[in-house]
Amino acid sequence: MRRWLGALALAGAAMVLLTGCLRPHGADGDLVDDWRAMPPPKIFIPATDTCLPRITSVVQASTYETVDCARNHLAEAVHVGAFTGLPAGPRPEPGSPALRTARAECDQRAREVLGGDWHSARLTLNIALPSTAAWAGGARWFRCDLSETDSIDNTRPVNRTGSLRGAMVGDSPLVHRCFDPKLIGENLNYMAPVLCSEPHRAEFVGVYVERDMSWAEFTATPGVTHQRCMALIAAFAAVPNNSDLAYRAGSIYYPPSQREWEEGDRGVRCFLWSDDRQLTRSMRGVGPQGLPAI
Repeated sequence: MRRWLGALALAGAAMVLLTGCLRPHGADGDLVDDWRAMPPPKIFIPATDTCLPRITSVVQASTYETVDCARNHLAEAVHVGAFTGLPAGPRPEPGSPALRTARAECDQRAREVLGGDWHSARLTLNIALPSTAAWAGGARWFRCDLSETDSIDNTRPVNRTGSLRGAMVGDSPLVHRCFDPKLIGENLNYMAPVLCSEPHRAEFVGVYVERDMSWAEFTATPGVTHQRCMALIAAFAAVPNNSDLAYRAGSIYYPPSQREWEEGDRGVRCFLWSDDRQLTRSMRGVGPQGLPAI
C-alpha cells in the first residue's frame, strides 16, 4: 500500500512701523508674498530590479539600502506594485483580499524574471510593505523580493552573487529534480538532493495551486492533497491515473507555510515517491513499463 507524507514654524517675527521713511530698494511692503510655496511631501517608493543586503517585511526610507547584484546579497527586488481601490484604513494583513491580489502579481512577475515557476526551485518569494506610518501618510506600494534558499527543507535565504534574471532557463542548478528521502520511522526527516542517475527514491514532478481552500481545511484533508499530487505524478510519468497508480508510486508534498498560505501563496510542491525500490533515472515520460505496478 502506497503512502503519502505528507510644520513649518515662524518664530521671532516682529513688525516695525516706520513713519516718513522710504522703503528699502525693491521692497513692496508685503513680507510674505514673495515666498515660494512649499513643495508637497514626496512619498518614498523603493526601487525594483535591484539587490538587497537583507530580508525585511517592512521597508523604511531611513534604513533603505541596495547593493550591486554582482556582490553578496540576500534578496532581489523584482517588482514594485501598487494597491489600488483600497478604502481608507490600516495596512493589509495576511488573509486580506488586497494582499492575496498583490501576491498573485508578485508571483506572475517572478515567473517572467526567472523564466519559470519559482516553486520549482530553491527559491522563495516575499512581499515587503511600507511602515504603518508611511501607510498612514499615503504610501500604497508593495515590493516583491526573490531569494535563493538553502534547500527544499531549509527555506532560509542564503547569500548569492548575480541576478536571478533568467535563473530557471536551461539546466539550472536551482531547479528541483531527484532526491533521496531520509525517514525517521514513518516520518520524513529531510530530502537529500542527488543526481537522477544516482540511486534515489523521489523526484519532483510539479506544483498544483489550491485556490479556494482555507488553511484549516487544507491541513485537515491530506488525502485530497495526495490525490492531486498523484494526478501530477501520472502526467509526469505518462502512466494512467487509475487504481493501479497507487501500486506504481506514492507522493511526498511540500505546502507553503501558514503565513504564506494566508498571504495568497497556494502552490503545493509534489514529488513522486518510490518506497519499494530505488530509481536510477528520471521517471519523466517513462510510461507503464518504466514505472510498473508492483
